[in-house]
Amino acid sequence: MGLDGEVQKAQRAAEASEEPGQRPPTIFSKIIDRTIRADILYEDDKCLAFRDVAPQAPVHFLVIPKHPIPRLSRVAAGDAELLGHLLVVASQTAKVEGLVDGYRVVINDGKRGSQSVYHLHLHVLGGRQMGWPPG
Repeated sequence: MGLDGEVQKAQRAAEASEEPGQRPPTIFSKIIDRTIRADILYEDDKCLAFRDVAPQAPVHFLVIPKHPIPRLSRVAAGDAELLGHLLVVASQTAKVEGLVDGYRVVINDGKRGSQSVYHLHLHVLGGRQMGWPPG
């Protein structure tokens, strides 16, 4: 999917996340409860790491908290330990995946950040040289 498609997807997701009432389950909550299959690389009581279904690099996996947090900009001080845990899991899983020469960690936030799933997630991308600036 091209940049325009990703932006449109993010805008639709933002609109859905703003609707009043109960939010429908996200694709990530369905992966956590196993109603959708995923290639899981790591799991513990706090988080899950799995391969991205539309990889943007030779190695591309996601790390998500099991407790849904919609956006990075909506975290609370009490989420600090969980956020640190997500980064540690990202680092350890990157090593297992052979990313010894480096990788990129991306967190999209909100419509302008092209967030398409409103459940906090870390993208870990590697296996090739990353360009700069990123977007």
